[in-house]
Amino acid sequence: MKKKINQKTILKQITYYLISGEAYFATGYIVFFICDKGLHLNLWWAKLSANIIGWVINYILQRYWVFNNKHLSSQKIEVTYRYVIITVIDFVIDYLIVRELKVNGITPYLGQFISAGFFTVWNYYWYKYWVFPNKSKKSKK
Repeated sequence: MKKKINQKTILKQITYYLISGEAYFATGYIVFFICDKGLHLNLWWAKLSANIIGWVINYILQRYWVFNNKHLSSQKIEVTYRYVIITVIDFVIDYLIVRELKVNGITPYLGQFISAGFFTVWNYYWYKYWVFPNKSKKSKK
């Protein structure tokens, strides 16, 4: 019985993760389009602008909806620090993926979908086990 409940909880979390990831992706995609086509920013600045707005939405959804657990409220600085670290790493990897695809003739708009596929799996594990872990800190004796 407990295993069924655990599987149901994990499935629910993955569903919420995918929905919030889609909100992040859609927002970032729209902002990227505006920065690229409307403002004519270069790839670096267009991606950075899109990601900054997406990161804010993503952090709020991941922290307070997907991986919401009580003990994290006492670790806001640590959680935010870990989120910033993985986000900076993600940005560099994402930029490199999209740039290299663009250099090889693939539009950055398609490149973002390819990159998003990688990050969907990559970030779930980082968020679940490192950024927003579902375990309380053991007191040191």
